[in-house]
Amino acid sequence: MLVGRRSFLSYFGAAAGLGMTQTMPQLHALTRALSNTVALPEDGNRLKKIDQIFQAEYDSTKSGSLTGGIIQGSKLVWSKSYGYANMERQQPANVDTIYRIGSITKQFTAIAFEQLVQAGKVRLTDPVESFVPEIGLVKGRPAGSQPITLLQLATHTSGLDREPADIAKFTTGSVSEWQKTLIGALADLKYAYEPGTKYMYSNMGYAVLGLAIERISGQTYISYVTEKILNPLGMTTSQFDLEPGLQPRLPLGYESVNGKADATESSKKLKTGRGYKVPNGALFTTVNDLAKFVSFELGSSDAPLLDSKAYADTLSRVYSADSDMHSGYGLGFMAIRQGDLVLLGHGGSVEGFRAGAYFSRKSSLGIIYLRSYGQPMDMKRVFEIAQIYA
Repeated sequence: MLVGRRSFLSYFGAAAGLGMTQTMPQLHALTRALSNTVALPEDGNRLKKIDQIFQAEYDSTKSGSLTGGIIQGSKLVWSKSYGYANMERQQPANVDTIYRIGSITKQFTAIAFEQLVQAGKVRLTDPVESFVPEIGLVKGRPAGSQPITLLQLATHTSGLDREPADIAKFTTGSVSEWQKTLIGALADLKYAYEPGTKYMYSNMGYAVLGLAIERISGQTYISYVTEKILNPLGMTTSQFDLEPGLQPRLPLGYESVNGKADATESSKKLKTGRGYKVPNGALFTTVNDLAKFVSFELGSSDAPLLDSKAYADTLSRVYSADSDMHSGYGLGFMAIRQGDLVLLGHGGSVEGFRAGAYFSRKSSLGIIYLRSYGQPMDMKRVFEIAQIYA
């Protein structure tokens, strides 16, 4: 259901207001030895409760690993890992463990799009076909419908189906050739709705947005995001195609198979590549790196990614919501409400890995979870943490 800005915010509140460290190697090693906790908390009671919540979440499955992080303003004030990067070898995870974050990647794609808009290189409402004429390959465009806009891609209101019909065919292949795979997939995609009329979460839509970013900027998507977002934020361990030197820090990703944690499928998928799923789900990162992005979302980073007022305005708009006004989607972010609390951010899912990064500007709080087991963290627990700081 699409709703206007005023009617949506009457339920969600002003989302911009509610919204939701690296250390020296020697200190890093010392803190890992001390229960794997990075940073000595000033507010011990709060962080003790948070530790208990994350422990309960891990104990609910006791599979793979779970890493949590708490950001206040510009600082990652607490992080801790639970469980094993390799269960068979009982190799503990730690705060340097690298995770796949799936669809949280979409937030980086959205920021790249907004940067190009602010630079005057494109408009939010420009038609996609001006940059990606291959969008004409998609089947079943409703008669008389208007062309899809870039904004509709970014807000999942383009009408494009979630995936191509033969998804297995197009979700393999090297990261370096994702554009070729995407164009092939467009001919296997259909419209689910008339553009601009309904919300439909579309991985294909965000891949098309990534291709448009390439053609507007004159850079590859990966080089653009690395140069314009990751590097300015100091996210030095975040990559789309994990280099060999960092691969030992990636845990096995487990799914539940016949009631047991099994890493077979995720290990296989890691080798066969992501296919077209790069701008919509290919990023690898750590809790320390992702915390820097969340600090930017909180308005607490010095990195000049976007005009601060314009970005705050972006966070104030949600373009679609469910019928209960409990969740909605803005320009590259989710808005989720429980009672009087609203968190903005995104979740992510890829074989064997689940992730979430949420924030509240009102509380100057960010919450991260990264796990190597195929079950999202219970959002009730995420909101328990947010309530501690409300």
